[in-house]
Amino acid sequence: MGFLKRIGLAAALLACLVPAVRAETVKLAITDVGGMKKLQGSFGAFRETLAKATGQEIEFLPVKDHETALEALRDKKVDFLLTGPAEYVVIHKQTNARIVVGLSRPGYFSSIVTLASSPYKSVKDLKGTKVGLGDVGSTSKHLGPLQALADAGLDPRKDVEIVNFDARTLWDALKRGEVSAIGMTNTTFIAARKLEKKMGGLPPDAFREIARGPVLPSDVLLAGTDVDDKVVENVRNAVSAHSDELIAAILSGRGNKKYRGMRFTTQVKDSDYDYVRSMYASAGYPEYDKFVGN
Repeated sequence: MGFLKRIGLAAALLACLVPAVRAETVKLAITDVGGMKKLQGSFGAFRETLAKATGQEIEFLPVKDHETALEALRDKKVDFLLTGPAEYVVIHKQTNARIVVGLSRPGYFSSIVTLASSPYKSVKDLKGTKVGLGDVGSTSKHLGPLQALADAGLDPRKDVEIVNFDARTLWDALKRGEVSAIGMTNTTFIAARKLEKKMGGLPPDAFREIARGPVLPSDVLLAGTDVDDKVVENVRNAVSAHSDELIAAILSGRGNKKYRGMRFTTQVKDSDYDYVRSMYASAGYPEYDKFVGN
């Protein structure tokens, strides 16, 4: 056998022994989790599990806020983005990003709560009062309760005075009578009422839920328009095939209690977020092309 033939045979044999090179590394960002240290603590296990399930190298790209996440997707600095419903409608409008999968959460709807001893028995009774809501721009803590007011016939920008606080401050403000009602995620309301009882405070029946919004659409994993369709489908298939492991990885992360009981769903449509778009209109952002508060 000639020298060149021997070299060719050796090269072919070596090619069989060396594993295929992985596809190009993709970047993943998570909104509301700023900094690499927090990302690793909250979603490091998820990233590793997803990388193993897809056979794809996945790296984090930290984003400090929603606007930074939007810019990263628009500028093609990130391939996949995990975000909430309120953020999705703006990001989709600005970038036309695609939904890969949804993260459906149980009890994910907004509640309007008053003290049972108050005169407020319906949302309409709140006209002319001060109402406390959660973090500005939050789907379930701010925009959802805002829309619940609108659904009941109030103009949330004219008929009530809105103030925004964190959940702990809201709860205390309600008990002190500084606000007539508060709006929050239903799961937060249940947890706060249980803690109140545990700490020897007011009993559960001291609080009255006077309105509930509809179940809110899923958080979503988005893909940029430039991401290859095969890469997107690979991720979608991996999530479907390894759902239990990926959910366990998310729940093992720091600060991910809100995902307890979650499930992945591939049956997510853009029209599922039309109710969120109505929230933006009620908040005075009918074009939903920028984040509330920006």
